[in-house]
Order: sequence, then structure tokens, then C-alpha cells
Amino acid sequence: MTNSINIDFLKFQEELVFKKMEGAVKIYDPVRNNYFVNGPEEVVRQLVIQYLIKERQYNKNWMAIEKMLRVNGLPKRFDILVYNKNTEPYLLVECKAPTVPISEDTFRQIAAYNTSLQVNFLLVTNGIISYCCEMDYQRQSFEFIGEVPSFAPAN
Repeated sequence: MTNSINIDFLKFQEELVFKKMEGAVKIYDPVRNNYFVNGPEEVVRQLVIQYLIKERQYNKNWMAIEKMLRVNGLPKRFDILVYNKNTEPYLLVECKAPTVPISEDTFRQIAAYNTSLQVNFLLVTNGIISYCCEMDYQRQSFEFIGEVPSFAPAN
């Protein structure tokens, strides 16, 4: 796929906090204020959170991580949702492990999650390859954009 954007998530790896707990290494999530099992997708999720906070000026208090939503009546869980100052969904992020390729299925997944959320921007990443698009609901289309937008308060 073309239109990918280059984000150096690894420059935020020193921000990650690990701790051995209950016989396993866990990683700290500053949004949920808790430790979670350290897996490849969780590391990507935490690197994206750091990137959004440190580089794109998003406020961690306006983020929801791994929350449940219903898609066609089925319970699903999104990775990261950022709200604007009007508490409207603004940016939806789908994270994959670095070994998982970003495919049409990834886009179908995030599009399904977005049917009820109606965010302005979608970001999909496996920590190596990332795509960001801006939604246009009037035209029922989207456009790939060259970077993740900096935080914008409200429309």
C-alpha cells in the first residue's frame, strides 16, 4: 500500500516503564494509570500514546484505551480513542504488533469500529508502518494524509 507516513515511535521507548509483577513483565499505561501484560501490540499502543502526548500535543485525559463498543451487535474493543474538548470522538487508532502487516482487513476493522464513533481521523499502525486518513462523511469518503494532525480542540 502507498500513502504510509513515517513515524519514529522508537524515539519514545525511553518513556516506557516496565515492572516485573505477578511473575510477568508488565508495561505501564499512563492513561489507564495501571500496568498491563507486556506484549508486542501493547508496546506499540504505549509508544503511540507517548507519541500523541509528546509530539502531537494530545491530552492523556481525553483518551480512552481499550474500551468496549458494539459493532453490528457484537462486543468489540478499540485500541485508542481521543476526544476533542467538546468530548466528541476525534481520532481513532488501531494498533497491531510489528509482525502483523497492515492490510485491507485492518482498515475494515477500524472502519467498522468507526461506524458509531464518526471520528475526524483514523490512524492504523504496527509501529513500523502507519497510515492516517481524514474522514469526509458528507462525501462518504476519506483521504490519506501525510501526518497525524496535532491536537485540535473542537470543530
